[in-house]
Amino acid sequence: MTETDKTAEASPSRPRPRRSAALGAEDTRAHGRRRLSMVDVAAHAGVSVGTVSNVLNRPEIVAKPTLLRVKAAIETLGFVPSAPARQLRAGTSRSVGVVVRDIGNPFFTEVLPGIESRLSEEQLLLVVCSSNDSPEKEAHYLQTLEQHRVPGILITPAGDDIGHLVDLHRRGVGVVLLDRPGADSQLCAVAVDNVRGGELAGNHLLSLGHRRIGFLNGPLVIRQCRDRREGLLRAVRNAGLVPDEVVTEITLPVLNAAGGEAGLDELLAMAGPPPTALFCMNDMVALGALRNLEQRGVTVPGEMAVVGYDDVEFAALLSPSLTSIRQPKQQLGRAAAELLLTDARGEAGHWHQEIVFQPELVVRASSSAPAHPSAG
Repeated sequence: MTETDKTAEASPSRPRPRRSAALGAEDTRAHGRRRLSMVDVAAHAGVSVGTVSNVLNRPEIVAKPTLLRVKAAIETLGFVPSAPARQLRAGTSRSVGVVVRDIGNPFFTEVLPGIESRLSEEQLLLVVCSSNDSPEKEAHYLQTLEQHRVPGILITPAGDDIGHLVDLHRRGVGVVLLDRPGADSQLCAVAVDNVRGGELAGNHLLSLGHRRIGFLNGPLVIRQCRDRREGLLRAVRNAGLVPDEVVTEITLPVLNAAGGEAGLDELLAMAGPPPTALFCMNDMVALGALRNLEQRGVTVPGEMAVVGYDDVEFAALLSPSLTSIRQPKQQLGRAAAELLLTDARGEAGHWHQEIVFQPELVVRASSSAPAHPSAG
């Protein structure tokens, strides 16, 4: 028990602390009412502000009668401690940052529950930021999160260079790469084997008899785009075919439904016979392509087979339902959160790990053999 607490116990009739005239400068007003502070709690309980601080941060050193009196005052007043003030005292925040490339992509929104479920077990708050594939925006979010003293950050990098993330980790912030393999052993990473995923899509279309495949891909600076492309071309080569004779690739500036629609316009405007099958970088791109095909009166899968990637929730609900490459999204998120907790604690014996999940082909109504095999 501290001397302050002993004094508070022995002299219950002592004058209560007076409120500071400068309180309004720090204690902002909301809806016309001043927010309560520890000064209010101390005045109500008849103790010092230091005693209230001890009750909130080190209750084990406070005498039980004093502890109960302060807690009763907190409950009566409805006082909520300041999280920023508490994190400054503790040195870290109770929040964890997640920086993804595009929060509008359902893949990421389906990964987040896996992250949240693990972090909530540690009473940590999730702060989600979307870089929109902008390195500048990503850098801004990383700086802001570091300034707020988050213990760790999960990130799907906007580009290939992760040197700034390694530097961030060296400054004491836990960092785990999300949905991206680790470039080396300096950072933990959780990913899905995207090369294998591209290969599964290619093998499926080739086994159906397709020999002209359109590929709606994104910029190759994005690791996932490179890996899925590599897998598709590997499948073509393993089938004894020449990639340039089978695959026509369109690079989309944005990987969403609008990008898929525009990419299909570009693909079908090219000279020569149109493809009989379409492999899309993700399900959002596939959604846009399907919408475009419907508007053109092109039947799926009769005239054009379509395969997406991610197997997000809406893939099974489309008409026709979308064949896709499934990623274990919630498992991915939970595994990433688990690695981050270990990394952020800096536990002795911790070493950087890379966890790689395997994708799965989910065949639905959008893919079948070409209507005219000789044309495939």
